[in-house]
Amino acid sequence: MKRLLALSILLVPLLALPVQGQTIRWVDFDVPYESLHYALEQDIATVEQEKHIPWIDTLALAACRTGGKCPLPSVKKAAAELKQDKSPEELLGELHQYYAYYHQAYSAVLGGLVGSYAIEKDGQWIPSYGLKAFSPIAAGYGYSHCDDFGAARSFGFRRKHLGHDLMGSLGTPVVAVEGGVVEALGWNRYGGWRIGIRSFDSRRYYYYAHLQKDRPFAPGLKEGDLIQAGDLIGYMGRTGYSDKENVNNIETVHLHFGLELIFEESQKECNSEIWVNVYPIVRLLSAHTSSIRGDQRLYPYQDLDTELFPGNAGAPEEETAMDRH
Repeated sequence: MKRLLALSILLVPLLALPVQGQTIRWVDFDVPYESLHYALEQDIATVEQEKHIPWIDTLALAACRTGGKCPLPSVKKAAAELKQDKSPEELLGELHQYYAYYHQAYSAVLGGLVGSYAIEKDGQWIPSYGLKAFSPIAAGYGYSHCDDFGAARSFGFRRKHLGHDLMGSLGTPVVAVEGGVVEALGWNRYGGWRIGIRSFDSRRYYYYAHLQKDRPFAPGLKEGDLIQAGDLIGYMGRTGYSDKENVNNIETVHLHFGLELIFEESQKECNSEIWVNVYPIVRLLSAHTSSIRGDQRLYPYQDLDTELFPGNAGAPEEETAMDRH
């Protein structure tokens, strides 16, 4: 009976997955930090080996067997199996029908976090491979946080908290987790002073809210700007919950950090937007922080996996700045 119950719990989320080829309409990102960390370690450790094990491949394989829960033992097993010569299809059997969904979903969530990058030190560009995204909080600044995704909120209307709050000190530098295009910059009644940044592959929309009163943004930042991961974008505050601009109506100084997935453009602003829990991602990124001195980052940085940024192969000729959240 217990075995039958466990099987039914696993099959319920699997049966809800879209048929291959359909646009993804929802993603429950339930991968724990420990599993993310282990899959990342295996990715980095094997990048120069004949059999490279990308972390998204590992997580997608584990997700098929666990309904997306990906506990650490399942991830360790998946990584070990992928080091052999068998394909995911051979390893999964009938469960392989769900592999494409999980791979696409996890690629949307994690696609810009790992890869090739270079940092300039003492006039030398030092290339590397690994975690290329940054914690949203600059190096040397403390903060506290907990898993608060989905908690109740009541300002304006009753709703769920579709982001992650990091509590810190007023004026703490906030940096871009991933590079991209600034699509939104200004005030809204819920987020106060906020910034919205779209990743270069257009799959991720990062939302940074409740920024500092009077001086919310990095000097000169404007809609349409292209930025690199780790660039200074603003300062932590407690603005928002007001139709009037530049008002502190939030009790606690904190950064609201959110991540929306966009598989087709109609999903960006609608009644069924896909926001995912970034708590485990923030924990992972805490090991990679950007050093800020004054209003500038200390070490210049280049994402080597994109040609969309000046200094690589040129910037796009034109970008559309969209008002968002």
